[in-house]
Amino acid sequence: MNTIQEIANVLLQLKSAVIFTHMRPDGDTLGCGMALSRALCFLGIPNEVVNEGEIPERFLFLPCMKEVRRAPTLDAEAYIAVDSSDEARLGELEKCFRTGARRKVTVNVDHHVSNTRFAKYNFVRERSSNCENMVELIAAMGVPLDKDMADCLMMGMITDSGAFSHSDVNGDTFRAAARACDAGAEVNKITYEVFQKKSKARAMLHAETISHLRFLLEDRLAVALVTQDALARHALKQDATEGIVDFALTIDTVEVSVCLMEVKRGQYKASLRSKGRANVNRVAATFGGGGHVLASGCMLFGAFEEVLDRLSYAVYQHLEDA
Repeated sequence: MNTIQEIANVLLQLKSAVIFTHMRPDGDTLGCGMALSRALCFLGIPNEVVNEGEIPERFLFLPCMKEVRRAPTLDAEAYIAVDSSDEARLGELEKCFRTGARRKVTVNVDHHVSNTRFAKYNFVRERSSNCENMVELIAAMGVPLDKDMADCLMMGMITDSGAFSHSDVNGDTFRAAARACDAGAEVNKITYEVFQKKSKARAMLHAETISHLRFLLEDRLAVALVTQDALARHALKQDATEGIVDFALTIDTVEVSVCLMEVKRGQYKASLRSKGRANVNRVAATFGGGGHVLASGCMLFGAFEEVLDRLSYAVYQHLEDA
């Protein structure tokens, strides 16, 4: 694996780049992508940020998020993946990245324990957010943070750290956040836009979903289900489910919280969170997914009750003192 300075040296020599963010984008991947894009622009290196899907509405308060493209338009020298544990996380852009990897410089900057080191140059360090790694990378490139970069980086740190509340938050997290604050990041505004602001429809969806939580394993596992019908009734998109998975972790008996979002009949996107007694990266890996020890994701297939049984057994196997 490369050092952060080695990655910086590679980027400093580029003539152009495309920055890839992961499917179903969150604040961390978008914050990394746009902050790095601004840093490359400062150096006069043409670049663009791409994502396979729509940018969730809650991130559009930062005007730069509207610049993200659906696919590359540059025949760039380099492809850079941020906050992606493997190429599959790029979704429909996976094929594009793999094809480009045959003849381009490829770079992978990530913070997931499950990262496969899929690029020519890789920097992977577990942090509460990849934006913490990006703060160091931009500094190693000799680029001073401006307010736009700082807001993007702060958005990623706030998003992936649960507003600095997760157990993997440490001194490095706050040191990175301090650099962003010193450069003008608006913590209160970002926290409100990302975590607190809700439409009436989204609030009703969350209330409905939480009222039907399922408890298993002697109340150590809580599962929330969001159906396509519920999203349609409230006229909401999939990104409206953000935050539901975190609610059950506030319940004293719950060690693992899961939100199952129905993608289509017989297919569910699972978001998993743990207080620490279960490694949900291993649970997710059982179903071909991955992420972090305390926060991971995967896809599950089958009838809901069957999915629930398989999920419950997988969590049981990875709960300490199960």
